[in-house]
Amino acid sequence: MSKVREDKNLIVGLDIGTSKIVTIVAELLPEGTLKALSAHTELGTIMPADGGDCEEVLDQFAAEGIDVNALAAQLQDDGAKSFVKSWNELMAVISSKGAALTQGAS
Repeated sequence: MSKVREDKNLIVGLDIGTSKIVTIVAELLPEGTLKALSAHTELGTIMPADGGDCEEVLDQFAAEGIDVNALAAQLQDDGAKSFVKSWNELMAVISSKGAALTQGAS
């Protein structure tokens, strides 16, 4: 696994909306401000089956000191946790509504 450069405090953001995907990489400066290193806000064409230029994009992230393998693992882990949390909340609401209906029918 690659190691992130020790000389930068990097923040990576990803916002997936209904009409666009926004990505940003920023460096946290000592005075507490952020310096944007890269940002992408335009939704392009659908990625080709062969991945298109994804290797080039990942290389750009790596050039800024981002461990892309660790980033991918973290995004997958965060996504799975978020899904499980939402699923459990949905099941709790369904259970609560079912209990209320059962009590109302008694």
